[in-house]
Amino acid sequence: MIRLAEQFSRFFIVGCGSAVGHYGLLILLVSGFGVDAVLASIPASVLGAAINYLLNYRFTFKSEKLHREAALKFSVIAFIGIGFNTFFMWVCKDLLGFHYLIAQLIATGLVMVWGFLGNRFWTFRVA
Repeated sequence: MIRLAEQFSRFFIVGCGSAVGHYGLLILLVSGFGVDAVLASIPASVLGAAINYLLNYRFTFKSEKLHREAALKFSVIAFIGIGFNTFFMWVCKDLLGFHYLIAQLIATGLVMVWGFLGNRFWTFRVA
């Protein structure tokens, strides 16, 4: 169980790093260019996922898989996660009326669980 806790801690740290890119692009698109926050969260999520993959590959999961295998699986998990993120952003911002950054914080927390489990047990799983 200690291994799981350590791995999740590393995943969280990596997530904070990728959130800088994600939230930075989100704020730029919304505040700088007037893009709707739900739509802006999509390219922001893609940037966050790219950063996340690069850091998780070695730091969190210490993978020795070939990038062609790991990146493909990671992309599937990330694509589904981006769908979840967009849905949660829409619910929190448009239906519940939260500020877009609060909505993104909620979405990030929910998607983080999906990303960790999907990547731990599928993308970077050691047989």
